[in-house]
Amino acid sequence: MSPWALLFLAAHLAAGEPTSITTLTATPAKPTKPDHAVTLQWSNLPDPSPLDYVAVYSPPSSGDLDYLGFLFLNSSASWATGAGSLTLPRLPDLRAPYQFRLFRGPPGRNPRVDQHVDPLPDASRRAAVSGNVAYEGSGARPAQLHLAFTDEADEMRVMFVCGDGGRRSVRYGPAGRREEEWEEVPAEASTYEQRHMCGYPANHSVGWRHPGFVFDGVMEGLRPGSRYFYKVGNDLGGWSETYSFISRDTEANETIAFLFGDLGTYVPYNTYFRTPQESLSTVKWILRDLQALNDKPAVISHIGDISYAKGYAWLWDHFFEQIEPIAANTPYHVCIGNHEYDWPSQPWKPSWAANIYGGNDAGGECGVPYSIKFKMPGNSSLPTSTIAPDTRNLYYSYDAGVVHFVYMSTETDFTHGSDQYNYIKADLERLNRSRTPFVVFQGHRPMYTSSNESKDTAHREQMIQHLEPLFVKHGVTLALWGHVHRYERFCPMKNYQCLNTSSSFVDPGAPVHVVIGMAGQDYQASWEPRPDHPEVPIFPQPQRSMYRGAEFGYAKLVATREKLTLTYIGNHDGQVHDMVEILSPQVDTDSAPDKLVGAMPKKMRYLGIAGSVMLAMLLGFMAGFAVRRKTDPARWSPVQDEES
Repeated sequence: MSPWALLFLAAHLAAGEPTSITTLTATPAKPTKPDHAVTLQWSNLPDPSPLDYVAVYSPPSSGDLDYLGFLFLNSSASWATGAGSLTLPRLPDLRAPYQFRLFRGPPGRNPRVDQHVDPLPDASRRAAVSGNVAYEGSGARPAQLHLAFTDEADEMRVMFVCGDGGRRSVRYGPAGRREEEWEEVPAEASTYEQRHMCGYPANHSVGWRHPGFVFDGVMEGLRPGSRYFYKVGNDLGGWSETYSFISRDTEANETIAFLFGDLGTYVPYNTYFRTPQESLSTVKWILRDLQALNDKPAVISHIGDISYAKGYAWLWDHFFEQIEPIAANTPYHVCIGNHEYDWPSQPWKPSWAANIYGGNDAGGECGVPYSIKFKMPGNSSLPTSTIAPDTRNLYYSYDAGVVHFVYMSTETDFTHGSDQYNYIKADLERLNRSRTPFVVFQGHRPMYTSSNESKDTAHREQMIQHLEPLFVKHGVTLALWGHVHRYERFCPMKNYQCLNTSSSFVDPGAPVHVVIGMAGQDYQASWEPRPDHPEVPIFPQPQRSMYRGAEFGYAKLVATREKLTLTYIGNHDGQVHDMVEILSPQVDTDSAPDKLVGAMPKKMRYLGIAGSVMLAMLLGFMAGFAVRRKTDPARWSPVQDEES
């Protein structure tokens, strides 16, 4: 029995009151893996109220108001009897024990509210405390593994977290080689402190939890397109499970990628804001697709608004545990969003961005966790103008098969003459289109969207002014964006003008813009109304918008030398809901004369198109004459929209 319970018992005995004491237990006390559920059981709770709750703590020394989150007891079917149980799945190892405390509901109105202005428990009427729950090998055993490319094609980076900064290694070897013969390389450790945070709640006891030590190891000398196995850790603290990946092959003739923005992470309790359960579905369906690839390589691209921790440090732990099934086996690349970076004193705040930058979207993190927990190719960085480490992983690029991927920061200076602009310009000028016929450009805030987010209008105009000329000049194929939590595909265009409105076409030399911020976060902006339909904001959409929908999901890219196909897969059924095919103008006409209209010589192409049109008109006239009496002349086919 805890000391607190003994004092409670003594007080009741002295007052001559009944001696039944409310109890709270948490089992198992030593879970072996984070995916093992923790069960909470309570009994002898007098006069139960639907507002009674259990709060979650780590470390156990946390004050009553510094909880991670809470669960109302009325989630248990038997709560009204004063006894019941609740299950908490997927609690990550926070490198410190968990503790659970049962509180009576507030007797009056509670002034504390969360970020959605919903009431927060005041933790003022504690009734019971559980024993501690600590994972076996807590802190010593590696966790949160994720891969990424480096600047070298024959390398693969793996990052992971431990509770101390002691020596850790990466062991790896190709398929078929005995583990005793694997290579071993050291992993370097880094961390950050509470004093590095730039504001509330990240620098306050309610939000700060020590992140542990982030280790970075690089596997070298990899054969292209080969399967390798690896694990991380040491003999003293233990080793991770064994994972595998397919090494990068820059000469491959096929590229597969899974792309999305604004994923976030789900936690199995109430916390200081809603967390997106849909993020679990996105990871589930991507894992299905990855497993179906067998020995084909793939990459994952998460374009901003990563964990939505927003200053509550343990949400980063939840995020990395959530993505580990895909990120420990497939390189996982990111770019920065406002919810990683935005804070009042951020260095770049041009006059046109007064209402865009400088808020508290990152909850005081000012890019620090993002910069330490990830390491992308390149060496881009920007001082924070505080004691915090520089912000990293701002802009970079890499080749994967037939696609050149470029990432930018929409949160830092991208205007003409800036370091980032010069990098993007030089990168696009160096393109080898015979090696990578397709270019996919990615950033967080969109250049084009038909959402009714007027706040970012000035930002979009600046991107069109400074970046779109580079896209058009150098033939960027796709421009992918997040920030708006919906899916929307535009026609290939420049300065709002469509160059093609079909869903399969030869690359016209201007990018197809696609907003893919639909991976999990549930706040949805309204659609921009059309001027001729001011009272109908949902449908029809602007003519440049080919498809838009509010279904959660992700995008899948498959590219060969001949074409790039982008599909939109919905979480509710795991099926394709939209698709665009972009045919490469670089196809060798001698080797593939019958594959593409775009691969034909220009004169033959025009003759072929004209002949096809004449034949189609003749067949269409005959078919129309045959069925004209059975057809409703008033019917029409709208542009596709899941909400129409």
